[in-house]
Amino acid sequence: MAWEFWIDRGGTFTDVVARAPDGRLLVEKLLSENPEQYRDAAAEAVRRILAAEGGGAIAAVKMGTTVATNALLERKGARTLLAVTAGHADALRIGYQARPRLFDRHIVLPDALYERVIEIDERVGADGEVVRPLDLVSARRRLQTAYDDGFRAVAVVFLHGYRFTEHEAAVAALARDIGYTQVSASHEVSPLIRFVGRGDTTVADAYLSPILRRYVDEVQAELGAEAPLLFMQSNGGLTRAERFRGKDAVLSGPAGGVVGMVKTAEEAGFAKLIGFDMGGTSTDVAHYAGTYERAYETLVAGVRMRAPMMAIHTVAAGGGS
Repeated sequence: MAWEFWIDRGGTFTDVVARAPDGRLLVEKLLSENPEQYRDAAAEAVRRILAAEGGGAIAAVKMGTTVATNALLERKGARTLLAVTAGHADALRIGYQARPRLFDRHIVLPDALYERVIEIDERVGADGEVVRPLDLVSARRRLQTAYDDGFRAVAVVFLHGYRFTEHEAAVAALARDIGYTQVSASHEVSPLIRFVGRGDTTVADAYLSPILRRYVDEVQAELGAEAPLLFMQSNGGLTRAERFRGKDAVLSGPAGGVVGMVKTAEEAGFAKLIGFDMGGTSTDVAHYAGTYERAYETLVAGVRMRAPMMAIHTVAAGGGS
């Protein structure tokens, strides 16, 4: 037997439950941000528990984190460039023209996640016919200009790109060749019909993945390469650290809370639940009546996401907000 660790990395506190090789359960709670004392709270908690217990091998570290959630709520993601089919630079900003408050005369849109848009000369029809050939020379020039201005994350979203992928793949390869460290192409991120939902999800992935990857790499480095590290996804399932990406991480922490709530309540004999979790940064509310409720198109902090997620309502109204 070896040690197992279950970690909830919130915006304010990080909570750790450890199971020792002999079956004992130990807990540790640390401030998520305390740079004067440690680099990463999760790794520090693991270190403290192992040091107090005389060490041992680690079988698994399973973590839910609100790193992506909080970056989205606080708009602290990476500077993101959006590359779209020429003539559709405003399509994601216009969106579905939905009016959440029908009688408001002054509509205030949430801040866009992308900072700049470039239009790529290309167009593929709904039947796959090339209406306008891809101009790679012009695309390289525009991507290079943005790169020189400091952009390192790009979302590539073309009309009908979910089905006819050649143009998106070519521009994505071009961006990687220039040096972009985060390239999100819609046919890889969200290969679904409907331009707006697919585009918003791809932009969110490009915006959040660099922040998430930086955090995941820090935790893995602190724990050591030999420690198996898994992360909770927004849909309630676990994935290996190297496969964890922005679009699947928005409700990572809250999704873990729902799974824990259900398992705890079932052991106590309850099958119908309302979950309320007020953290330091956000408050999350969920419902359970015998099955996990999931949504496939979700609005989180004003951003449309098309990816399987637990049905959780999140607002930026935590105890420390």
